[in-house]
Amino acid sequence: MVEKLTINGYIRENGSVGVRNHVVVIPVDDLSNTAAMGVAKLIKGVVAIPHPYGRLQFGQDLDLLFHILSGTGANPNVAAAIVIGIEENWANKVADKIAETGKPVEVFPIEGYGDLATIERASRKAKEFVQEASEKQRTSVDLSSLTISIKCGESDTTSGLASNPATGYAVDKLIDYGATVLFGETSELTGAEDIVANRIIDPQLREKFWKIYNEYIKIIESQGVDLLGSQPTEGNIKGGLTTIEEKALGNIQKLGTKPITCVLDYLDPLPKGNSRLCFVNTSSAAAEAVTLFAAKGSVLHLFTTGQGNVVGHPIIPVVKISANPKTVKLMSEHIDVDVSDLLQLKTTLKDAGERIFNYTLRVANGRLTAAEVLQHEEFSPIKLYISA
Repeated sequence: MVEKLTINGYIRENGSVGVRNHVVVIPVDDLSNTAAMGVAKLIKGVVAIPHPYGRLQFGQDLDLLFHILSGTGANPNVAAAIVIGIEENWANKVADKIAETGKPVEVFPIEGYGDLATIERASRKAKEFVQEASEKQRTSVDLSSLTISIKCGESDTTSGLASNPATGYAVDKLIDYGATVLFGETSELTGAEDIVANRIIDPQLREKFWKIYNEYIKIIESQGVDLLGSQPTEGNIKGGLTTIEEKALGNIQKLGTKPITCVLDYLDPLPKGNSRLCFVNTSSAAAEAVTLFAAKGSVLHLFTTGQGNVVGHPIIPVVKISANPKTVKLMSEHIDVDVSDLLQLKTTLKDAGERIFNYTLRVANGRLTAAEVLQHEEFSPIKLYISA
């Protein structure tokens, strides 16, 4: 550990720290999206989080949806939450989990009321929540109180050569200061899975990682499909990555050099503690991964891109980092941190990494990311099975 470093964040009722101060309206099911969005249209400062799921899911799939919805409401970037459902039993299940954090949360069922009455009732409570949240002040807190996540998307050769290694430098520094960093993209580790496993010190956690990884790959292989075109994606191939192994070896550069001390499956909660690098079993799809990271407690996401991925999230800022000179020029409105000079050997890995680290602090202190300003609010729960 190095000397302490502080940022200005929002301390929540349970002691967790956020870098944003949202009031959210969470529809438990697809039928409740209209009411949730109706509240957000009426009340300034409310973020609605629509999604297409929630009816006739079962087993682990249903548990995962509840985990993501309640985790989103429990995220430290959220000051208060309203939960709307077609009926109240499922809505209460989500709200009760959010309430464990101590933050304000209210449930509004649609059955027996209809959309219009539900929107009115929920809007009145949302107005109260927004006004209460508006008085919350940022407080100086230690950087070690933050949980941050990382992912790459639309990767190309510049990702593995420059933006991912530079992000890896920033990740090492964040962990040195006590922050927790989450990574995942299970299928995109193929070809580098042994390298990742060897960085897991605890034998039991290493065994857990292998179990998660092998089960994931087994499901893919059981379909008799060739991942080429899906992994790597067409964008990856266009950018010069012809195999999943090439992609994976560049992908893991953003993990830095610290040991992996935490392995989480879909439904595992993030354990308390700090100064950790944690593997989380996630889809490699950008929105799905960021959505699950946020549900686990990430309050800020570092996203490297080569060809130019534009993903954002409703409640956590997504910092876009690129080393591709063409992308930085043609998609400049999406890029927060330009490290293309590292690819051109005009700067050092350390300097590029420091640039990412310092920008991370600025965003944690309140600077809006490009994705936030451009209103990229992608929210995509992972779905495991067909519906019943």
